[in-house]
Amino acid sequence: MQRRQKNLLGYNIDLFSVEEALDYSNSLIDSAKSSHIVTINPEIIEYANKHEDFAKILKEAELVIPDGIGIKIGLKINGENVQRITGIGFAHSLLENAQKNNIPVALVGAKPHVIEKAYENLKQEMPELNIVYKHDGYFRDCKQEVIDGIKNASPKLLLVALGAPMQEEFIYELKSILPSTLMIGIGGSFDVWAGEVQRAPEIWQKLGLEWLYRTIKQPERFKRIFPTLPLFVYNVIKEKFTKKEVL
Repeated sequence: MQRRQKNLLGYNIDLFSVEEALDYSNSLIDSAKSSHIVTINPEIIEYANKHEDFAKILKEAELVIPDGIGIKIGLKINGENVQRITGIGFAHSLLENAQKNNIPVALVGAKPHVIEKAYENLKQEMPELNIVYKHDGYFRDCKQEVIDGIKNASPKLLLVALGAPMQEEFIYELKSILPSTLMIGIGGSFDVWAGEVQRAPEIWQKLGLEWLYRTIKQPERFKRIFPTLPLFVYNVIKEKFTKKEVL
């Protein structure tokens, strides 16, 4: 399956539907090299613009899905009315696919009690899910041990919940170590699956307002989203009209 992408502020975003992204992910799992899925949002792009090494990681990812509502708006401004693909929803679909096809899975990240509870809940929901390795995200003093553990377990799918940019940097490091693993950074998804954090009601999700619900529940997120989101949209509009003037 060929990738169709749109460039926003220097970063290529894949324009797959959820179903197409899942099919493409399966092709990555079947490939002979490790791959990285980035769930991109305006905050990640803002950070990348200030850190060249991180920008390189994003630009070399094998799949970049439009997670943030700002990305969807930016694509719409550029004539692409794409389906927003949330990181947590897509990761869950990857796990469902892994259970169906007996794909070995590894889980890394979150607090010790969170990863254990997330593991229990996932196994209860998907009894046949083949989880071959799990570890919490507090491994600064035993990083090599965790890397060796992942390598020895030979997962074909690895979910990393360390938060950006750490999860993307860790995945990028593993790409040169693991022979053939599809990896995705999933932020706080384990906290949701563990029941520690409540996800937005379905109606908020369908309206694309999950970010607003989370901000209402966690006001400290406000500083992270504003002014990043409106500034991102402004820059996308500015870029579009600048290109038109050049043409």
